[in-house]
Amino acid sequence: MAKAADVSERTIDYYTKLGLISPEKRTQTNYRLYSAETLTRLERINQMKQEKYTLEEIREKLDQWNRVTHEVQVTEKLSSLELHMQQLEREVKELEPLISSLQPNQAKRAFANLLPQSLACMEAIRLLMNHGPFS
Repeated sequence: MAKAADVSERTIDYYTKLGLISPEKRTQTNYRLYSAETLTRLERINQMKQEKYTLEEIREKLDQWNRVTHEVQVTEKLSSLELHMQQLEREVKELEPLISSLQPNQAKRAFANLLPQSLACMEAIRLLMNHGPFS
């Protein structure tokens, strides 16, 4: 972890003792194992240190980020998905005149490459809607 985050092993130990990071689990030989999330957290810590935040201020910021509820995360993801779908809808409307001008064989070839991915995406959205609070 120290090498990946470009910090010393002592820094990892110190941040662990302060509670800024924590190991995901330990091996049978008591080595600490950290997750990819911890690496992201270390990158945030390093960035805030460069911005001259104290370790206490960094702890407070990290605690604020941890308090973001799952509901907020889901809402943000769904909002992002909605924006993407609106963009796709605009793009499809722009394509309609071009598609209608294609010869049948040209249209068939174009859709043959597109259809599997599109169907998979639509199925994923359908599953989300059926397993969420909307069903």
